[in-house]
Amino acid sequence: MSVCIVCTALLCWIWIRHSVCLTQSNWYKPATYPVCHASHHNIGNRPMIHIKARRSPYPGSRVHRFTVPDSYVSWSLAWPEYQPVDYTAGSVQASPEWADPDFRKTGQSEHGPQFNALDGKIDRRSYLGCYELDEDKLPRNPMGRTGITSRGLLGKWGPNHAADPIVTRWKREAGEKVIHEQSGKPILQFVAIKRKDCGEWAIPGGMVDDGELVSVTLKREFGEEALDSLAASTSEKNRLRRLFQSIFSKENSKEVYAGYVDDPRNTDNAWVETVAVNFHDETGDSVGQLDLHSGDDAGSVQWADIDQSLQLYATHSHFLKSVTELRDAHW
Repeated sequence: MSVCIVCTALLCWIWIRHSVCLTQSNWYKPATYPVCHASHHNIGNRPMIHIKARRSPYPGSRVHRFTVPDSYVSWSLAWPEYQPVDYTAGSVQASPEWADPDFRKTGQSEHGPQFNALDGKIDRRSYLGCYELDEDKLPRNPMGRTGITSRGLLGKWGPNHAADPIVTRWKREAGEKVIHEQSGKPILQFVAIKRKDCGEWAIPGGMVDDGELVSVTLKREFGEEALDSLAASTSEKNRLRRLFQSIFSKENSKEVYAGYVDDPRNTDNAWVETVAVNFHDETGDSVGQLDLHSGDDAGSVQWADIDQSLQLYATHSHFLKSVTELRDAHW
């Protein structure tokens, strides 16, 4: 009897875990989440180590992070000499509607954000589970030290949720898929944009607005970043938007990643988490028809071949590698 009870409990746990993964995808609004407490301690060692989140200067500034060696990234190691720089960009300090107020300055720390929870319209939950709060009751980056405290360029304390739509097609010549001579696999192409803030090529994603479904963010960000970058008339852009709607569907979506991003904007108290979803045009009859090129001014949107030599923003290359594995394509 006890064995049956254990088996039943195990099956229930697996079902619940699977349900949570589904509800955290773009097309479903999570109904229930595990209750988190400020005293919760993250369990186990995280496999990712900060690389881009420890680089200096901090994006858009001359601020240099306190140098954090690989061996001292983890919070589990005591480091009394650690003196991170406190930095919040002026654009965030101006209190735009998308940013949290600095409740430390208002003297209302006990009435500040409700971390590890759905705080009104703001989702402060993490894909990594429950994150710790430090001695100042601020969220502690679950992936370790970054050399900077406060929020930098990020609006929210704790997780800042983003969405990355990866729109792909097969590279073709004379209508036939192009096969890579070394791997023997077909080559995928994705819609890439050139970021205005750093000049790096990236997936056309962005932040999730408060109270917004991730599925809406994916379509909105692709339209804003990819279509608005095209040198086309308003009527032509509207036509393209209608064309793009055909590929942005639940049936045509494959989630390839949901979690933490090694973003250069991350700090000890604020970090980026994203959902990356692949929207694939198998036949090339919808978005695959678009002939995107970078222009004489280096352009800002184009079809790019997916290859392991790609140098992209943040951890976008990792997302694309997952897509090639999903589609059995060249990497």
